[in-house]
Amino acid sequence: MRKIIVTGSPGAGKSTFARKLRDKTGLPLHYLDMIWHKADKTHISREEFDGILEKILATDGWIIDGHYSRTLERRIAACDTVFLLDFPLDVCIDGIRERKGKKRGDMPWTEEKEDMDFIRYVEDFQTAKLPEIYRLLNEYESRVKIYVFRSRAEADVFLSEGFYGER
Repeated sequence: MRKIIVTGSPGAGKSTFARKLRDKTGLPLHYLDMIWHKADKTHISREEFDGILEKILATDGWIIDGHYSRTLERRIAACDTVFLLDFPLDVCIDGIRERKGKKRGDMPWTEEKEDMDFIRYVEDFQTAKLPEIYRLLNEYESRVKIYVFRSRAEADVFLSEGFYGER
Protein backbone atom coordinates (compact mmCIF):
# COMPACT_ATOMS: atom_id res chain seq x y z
CA MET A 1 0.00 0.00 0.00
CA ARG A 2 1.77 3.08 -1.27
CA LYS A 3 -0.87 4.87 -3.36
CA ILE A 4 -4.21 4.93 -1.62
CA ILE A 5 -7.63 6.41 -2.36
CA VAL A 6 -10.29 6.85 0.32
CA THR A 7 -13.72 7.47 -1.22
CA GLY A 8 -17.39 7.33 -0.35
CA SER A 9 -20.28 9.59 0.56
CA PRO A 10 -19.77 12.89 2.33
CA GLY A 11 -20.25 12.38 6.04
CA ALA A 12 -19.05 8.77 6.02
CA GLY A 13 -15.81 9.68 7.79
CA LYS A 14 -13.38 9.48 4.88
CA SER A 15 -11.13 12.18 6.28
CA THR A 16 -11.03 10.65 9.75
CA PHE A 17 -10.22 7.23 8.28
CA ALA A 18 -7.59 8.77 5.98
CA ARG A 19 -5.91 10.58 8.90
CA LYS A 20 -5.74 7.35 10.91
CA LEU A 21 -4.36 5.53 7.86
CA ARG A 22 -1.75 8.28 7.41
CA ASP A 23 -0.72 7.90 11.04
CA LYS A 24 -0.25 4.14 10.54
CA THR A 25 1.51 4.28 7.16
CA GLY A 26 3.44 7.57 7.30
CA LEU A 27 2.27 8.36 3.75
CA PRO A 28 1.47 11.98 2.87
CA LEU A 29 -2.25 12.75 2.98
CA HIS A 30 -3.94 15.00 0.44
CA TYR A 31 -7.50 16.24 0.95
CA LEU A 32 -9.23 16.96 -2.36
CA ASP A 33 -11.51 19.47 -0.59
CA MET A 34 -8.45 21.46 0.53
CA ILE A 35 -7.12 21.49 -3.03
CA TRP A 36 -10.42 22.43 -4.71
CA HIS A 37 -11.90 24.90 -2.23
CA LYS A 38 -10.61 28.28 -1.15
CA ALA A 39 -11.25 29.73 2.31
CA ASP A 40 -13.76 32.22 0.83
CA LYS A 41 -15.92 29.27 -0.37
CA THR A 42 -14.94 29.69 -4.02
CA HIS A 43 -12.74 27.17 -5.79
CA ILE A 44 -9.79 26.95 -8.12
CA SER A 45 -10.18 26.15 -11.81
CA ARG A 46 -10.50 22.57 -13.03
CA GLU A 47 -7.22 22.98 -14.90
CA GLU A 48 -5.39 24.09 -11.77
CA PHE A 49 -6.98 21.28 -9.74
CA ASP A 50 -6.02 18.69 -12.38
CA GLY A 51 -2.45 20.00 -12.49
CA ILE A 52 -2.07 19.71 -8.70
CA LEU A 53 -3.63 16.25 -8.75
CA GLU A 54 -1.25 15.07 -11.51
CA LYS A 55 1.76 16.23 -9.46
CA ILE A 56 0.50 14.25 -6.45
CA LEU A 57 -0.18 11.14 -8.56
CA ALA A 58 3.37 11.29 -9.96
CA THR A 59 4.96 10.95 -6.51
CA ASP A 60 6.03 7.65 -4.91
CA GLY A 61 3.36 7.41 -2.24
CA TRP A 62 0.20 9.12 -1.08
CA ILE A 63 -3.23 8.91 0.42
CA ILE A 64 -5.93 10.92 -1.39
CA ASP A 65 -9.13 11.64 0.52
CA GLY A 66 -12.30 12.59 -1.31
CA HIS A 67 -14.79 11.41 -3.88
CA TYR A 68 -14.74 13.95 -6.76
CA SER A 69 -16.37 11.82 -9.48
CA ARG A 70 -14.74 13.70 -12.35
CA THR A 71 -11.25 12.53 -11.37
CA LEU A 72 -12.07 9.22 -9.68
CA GLU A 73 -11.11 6.96 -12.57
CA ARG A 74 -7.80 8.80 -13.04
CA ARG A 75 -7.00 8.29 -9.35
CA ILE A 76 -8.04 4.63 -9.38
CA ALA A 77 -5.85 4.02 -12.44
CA ALA A 78 -2.87 5.48 -10.55
CA CYS A 79 -3.41 3.84 -7.16
CA ASP A 80 -2.69 0.40 -5.73
CA THR A 81 -5.34 0.45 -2.98
CA VAL A 82 -8.90 1.79 -2.69
CA PHE A 83 -10.92 2.12 0.49
CA LEU A 84 -14.62 2.66 -0.11
CA LEU A 85 -16.70 3.70 2.88
CA ASP A 86 -20.16 2.51 1.79
CA PHE A 87 -22.13 3.43 4.88
CA PRO A 88 -25.90 3.77 5.39
CA LEU A 89 -27.47 7.13 4.60
CA ASP A 90 -28.35 7.90 8.23
CA VAL A 91 -24.71 7.44 9.28
CA CYS A 92 -23.57 9.89 6.59
CA ILE A 93 -26.24 12.48 7.40
CA ASP A 94 -25.36 12.22 11.10
CA GLY A 95 -21.69 12.68 10.15
CA ILE A 96 -22.53 15.87 8.26
CA ARG A 97 -24.54 17.24 11.17
CA GLU A 98 -21.92 16.30 13.80
CA ARG A 99 -19.18 18.31 12.10
CA LYS A 100 -21.21 21.53 11.99
CA GLY A 101 -19.36 24.27 13.87
CA LYS A 102 -16.13 22.25 14.15
CA LYS A 103 -12.79 23.27 12.66
CA ARG A 104 -11.54 20.54 10.35
CA GLY A 105 -8.17 19.90 8.74
CA ASP A 106 -9.79 18.65 5.54
CA MET A 107 -11.86 21.77 4.72
CA PRO A 108 -10.68 25.40 4.53
CA TRP A 109 -13.70 26.75 6.43
CA THR A 110 -15.95 25.76 9.29
CA GLU A 111 -19.48 24.78 8.33
CA GLU A 112 -21.77 26.86 10.53
CA LYS A 113 -25.19 25.91 9.20
CA GLU A 114 -26.85 23.03 7.46
CA ASP A 115 -26.74 23.28 3.67
CA MET A 116 -29.90 21.62 2.34
CA ASP A 117 -28.50 21.31 -1.20
CA PHE A 118 -25.53 19.40 0.24
CA ILE A 119 -27.86 17.21 2.34
CA ARG A 120 -29.82 16.37 -0.85
CA TYR A 121 -26.53 15.50 -2.60
CA VAL A 122 -25.72 13.09 0.23
CA GLU A 123 -29.24 11.64 0.12
CA ASP A 124 -28.81 10.97 -3.61
CA PHE A 125 -25.24 9.63 -3.36
CA GLN A 126 -26.20 5.96 -3.10
CA THR A 127 -28.25 6.01 -6.29
CA ALA A 128 -26.37 8.70 -8.24
CA LYS A 129 -22.71 7.96 -7.39
CA LEU A 130 -22.25 4.50 -5.85
CA PRO A 131 -23.12 2.52 -9.01
CA GLU A 132 -20.32 4.29 -10.90
CA ILE A 133 -17.86 3.74 -8.05
CA TYR A 134 -18.64 0.02 -8.06
CA ARG A 135 -18.39 -0.12 -11.86
CA LEU A 136 -14.89 1.39 -11.69
CA LEU A 137 -13.86 -0.90 -8.84
CA ASN A 138 -14.99 -3.91 -10.86
CA GLU A 139 -13.06 -2.63 -13.87
CA TYR A 140 -9.82 -2.20 -11.90
CA GLU A 141 -10.13 -5.04 -9.35
CA SER A 142 -7.50 -7.21 -11.09
CA ARG A 143 -4.73 -4.69 -10.38
CA VAL A 144 -5.98 -2.69 -7.38
CA LYS A 145 -6.50 -3.91 -3.81
CA ILE A 146 -10.04 -2.95 -2.80
CA TYR A 147 -11.52 -2.70 0.67
CA VAL A 148 -15.20 -1.93 1.14
CA PHE A 149 -16.41 -1.10 4.64
CA ARG A 150 -20.13 -1.01 5.44
CA SER A 151 -19.73 0.47 8.92
CA ARG A 152 -17.33 2.56 10.97
CA ALA A 153 -16.76 -0.50 13.14
CA GLU A 154 -15.42 -2.45 10.13
CA ALA A 155 -13.10 0.43 9.24
CA ASP A 156 -11.89 0.67 12.85
CA VAL A 157 -11.18 -3.07 12.98
CA PHE A 158 -9.09 -2.78 9.81
CA LEU A 159 -7.09 0.08 11.30
CA SER A 160 -6.49 -1.75 14.55
CA GLU A 161 -5.97 -5.30 13.24
CA GLY A 162 -4.69 -4.96 9.70
CA PHE A 163 -5.95 -6.28 6.40
CA TYR A 164 -9.62 -6.87 6.98
CA GLY A 165 -12.76 -6.53 4.90
CA GLU A 166 -11.34 -7.42 1.50
CA ARG A 167 -13.79 -7.29 -1.34
